Amino acid sequence: MAEIQKKLQELSDEFQKLQGELSTVVEAREKLEAQQQENTTVKKVRSGCRTEFDLLADDANIYKQIGPVLLKQDKTEAVMAVNGRLEFIEKEIGRIEKQIKDIRDKSEKVKIEIIRIQTAAQQAQAAA
Repeated sequence: MAEIQKKLQELSDEFQKLQGELSTVVEAREKLEAQQQENTTVKKVRSGCRTEFDLLADDANIYKQIGPVLLKQDKTEAVMAVNGRLEFIEKEIGRIEKQIKDIRDKSEKVKIEIIRIQTAAQQAQAAA
């Protein structure tokens, strides 16, 4: 019986660890989604089929904040930077979604194993 308790404790610890990992990864996904929303807002269609960038003249002053400093950027460079960030964020969200699925699958397997061991222990106890 002590061996069963030990196994259950190990599985319970593993399940809690997986839930902690899941929480961390979900939080990371939420941060990426917020960044994605920020960058998408810049590209968002306004007044028909025009984007924020379309509303700017080609020679408009565009500034990029890096830390406490604003650096001047040309429009083409700014558009490419936003598109690059969005592409990177989308790939990261995809990678994190896969991690979330893997962690959930592992958690489910551990949960099923815990239930199986508990059921077997209860049946053994009832038979004794």
